Amino acid sequence: MTFLLDPAVLVLEDGSRHPGRAYGARGTTLGEVVFSTGMTGYQETLTDPSYAGQIVLQTAPHIGNTGMNGEDPESRRIWVAGYIVRDPSRVVSNWRADESLDDALVRDGIVGIAGVDTRAVTRVLRSSGSMRGGVFSGEAATLDPEEQLRIVREAPQMAGQNLSAEVSVREVEVTPAAENVERLGALAVLDLGVKRATVLNLAARGFDVHVLPQSVTIDEIRAIDPVAVFYSNGPGDPAASDDHVTLLRNVLDDGLPFFGICFGNQLLGRALGFGTYKLPFGHRGINQPVLDKQTGRVEITAHNHGFAVDAPLEGETLSPNGYGRVEVSHVGLNDNVVEGLRALDIPAFSVQYHPEAAGGPHDANYLFDRFADMVRSHRAAASSHVPLSAASAGSGEHQSGHQGTEVGHAQQEVGHEGEGKN
Repeated sequence: MTFLLDPAVLVLEDGSRHPGRAYGARGTTLGEVVFSTGMTGYQETLTDPSYAGQIVLQTAPHIGNTGMNGEDPESRRIWVAGYIVRDPSRVVSNWRADESLDDALVRDGIVGIAGVDTRAVTRVLRSSGSMRGGVFSGEAATLDPEEQLRIVREAPQMAGQNLSAEVSVREVEVTPAAENVERLGALAVLDLGVKRATVLNLAARGFDVHVLPQSVTIDEIRAIDPVAVFYSNGPGDPAASDDHVTLLRNVLDDGLPFFGICFGNQLLGRALGFGTYKLPFGHRGINQPVLDKQTGRVEITAHNHGFAVDAPLEGETLSPNGYGRVEVSHVGLNDNVVEGLRALDIPAFSVQYHPEAAGGPHDANYLFDRFADMVRSHRAAASSHVPLSAASAGSGEHQSGHQGTEVGHAQQEVGHEGEGKN
């Protein structure tokens, strides 16, 4: 790992300039500049497909000391459009490391910048909201400042972008259910940017996980005879994903149990008939407090989203699209943003955050148990020809911290994978 003093500059669309030095690949990169507050888990952040199209700023000042390894990536590559850090580590000091963070950024062509006053940039984004920006390094750093600003301002806004095709698998990938757990059957996972930890958590609950391309049709989903459908996290504007909303409405019309996280929560909201909107600077980090209204527990959760569902926070609401009663199940305690939805008359629920959180807290990991319980309840009701009760549609049989038997032991093994690794 070598540190060269090549110049670099971060340019924001408001005209502000933040000089530093080149980090990672040299060149020009454009995207929406956002900040992440995680003190650990930078490898999971970088390889989270939800960050596609975004230049990520780490608020933690010291980044890279544990390097990068081959066990913790959440996907097949680094997805961030660019990377901003204050003080990159000059040495790698972890026995699990295979390479330095700087080398990994170079390998995947990620243009970054170091030596930036990240606290000052974070304050700008908190005050003015996330905005377009560009990192110019190497020869690109010598471009005329007005030309750099023009390039930034001509870049596309995040609002209106559909990025699912960029991050989704091209072919079906199947992960069989973990050994020594009750097998529940095939689970159709729409890959909008799914993370490896999510797939492992679902397999640990007894699902044969079929990760499907984002272009899949309802007939292709039906062909695998799934016991349920799952929508993953992912990048982009949910208002630009009408095809995925239509597909989800077909899933709900078929009566299949459904669980969605992050982008999947927003798409469930739109399928039920609610709107979505862009947050000023979003939630990104591993320290977000959320209230589970069913249990009354406050959970510390991992987030990565810039959009949210517009739905009433209190009481029950009739789905505008005819799916019965719906309630907001989880609320963010920092700003009262909708963090979860629960359908009361059909087997469907979702949360806005990441319960797998391989690089962060595991307070919400029980939601995978809640999903498995919902599938069991739906199957039992179908076999006895009894209408599905509201309790099975995302019921709270498993409280946070409750582990069950064999499934719980599998959860312990998978849920703590990556904890404290970087």
